Amino acid sequence: MDQITSSPDEKAPARRNRTNRGAALLATLIAVPVTVAVAGFTFAKLAPDAPTSQPSPSASAARPQSTAPVEMAAPALAERPATVCRALTSQLPDAVRDLRQRPVTAGAEQNAAYGDPALTVACGGTEPTPGQTDDVWVVNKVCWYAAEGPDATVLTTLDRETAVRVTVPRTYGAALQWVSPIADTVVATVPSGGTAPAGCSG
Repeated sequence: MDQITSSPDEKAPARRNRTNRGAALLATLIAVPVTVAVAGFTFAKLAPDAPTSQPSPSASAARPQSTAPVEMAAPALAERPATVCRALTSQLPDAVRDLRQRPVTAGAEQNAAYGDPALTVACGGTEPTPGQTDDVWVVNKVCWYAAEGPDATVLTTLDRETAVRVTVPRTYGAALQWVSPIADTVVATVPSGGTAPAGCSG
């Protein structure tokens, strides 16, 4: 039987077809990612910018507040309490946290006020007498008694020669967090006196 053999010229087209297919496949593999990248870039350029979120107000942003004098009573004080109170008010800070000091209508030598609504400091008078089960608190080495009212908490010292009262409006939250800088001034200017309640000693 005669064997049929292919001549070199007959094999050449087969090799060219395989080469062409390989080249086409390679071109496709390269073209697809490039097309996707170009399309993505074009979309990004044409798409409207995404809205950016507005910064939230800072927790430490200054509170808007009145600078009008705060109405406060100024009862007459004996010589010694008056001297102690003058020392206290002269050393009080210009601000309590973010509350700036405001003028008072009477007794600047014994009263002070901060913020709006006003947190007030009043020096002089008598200390309260807490009940046996009433809570007392020590803040920066000063013993305080808290009397809760409908609109404010009144914190009064229990271990000082002259009583100091700090009235904190309820809108400011926990009252004790506001008395730290005031307590530091109390320690520096108002001598301790009397016997502190058991909850404040030891």
